[in-house]
Amino acid sequence: MILLTELFLTFARIGLFTFGGGYAMISLIERCCVEQKQWITHDEMMNVTVIAESTPGPIAINCATFVGYKQKGLPGAVAATIGMVLPSFCIIFLISVYLDGFLEIAWIAHAFMGIKIAVGLLILDAAIKMIRKMQKKPIPRTIMLFAFAAMLLIDFFALRVSSITLMLIAAVVSLALFLMKRDPGKEGAAK
Repeated sequence: MILLTELFLTFARIGLFTFGGGYAMISLIERCCVEQKQWITHDEMMNVTVIAESTPGPIAINCATFVGYKQKGLPGAVAATIGMVLPSFCIIFLISVYLDGFLEIAWIAHAFMGIKIAVGLLILDAAIKMIRKMQKKPIPRTIMLFAFAAMLLIDFFALRVSSITLMLIAAVVSLALFLMKRDPGKEGAAK
């Protein structure tokens, strides 16, 4: 029961104090769950980030669900997920009920401009950490560089290409390279 409460409170704190959605939360989830509490390893964090990005639902909630499930099974997944969702839900609910024209208040509008910058920095921080801890092999680095260049070109020329399409292309290229590198002689010997 203590671990369930800790999962709930940890993800509630992340959900309460993080603006900007899942990508901004990745850095905080990693710091808390990998570095401080050591609930998951860095490799698991990278894997869950990739899986959470490619599955339905917000990335931070998927990460919380994974960490909770790994620690305490289904009850842990529920506790972590509710902890992540509840603060944001309550804040948005209160804003929608009590404050008409919330963003029309000058000081709030200015605060949100600053928050946008902070969110961008949190996302950049998470990306840099993941790149630094990525395998030092040429194929993953090459795929990452090509995907990055493709995203820049897509943004620059305002093309309508989904990031999911880029992820699928990267997955297909990676799988094709894996299949080409496999030694067919070892498979025949194993049978």
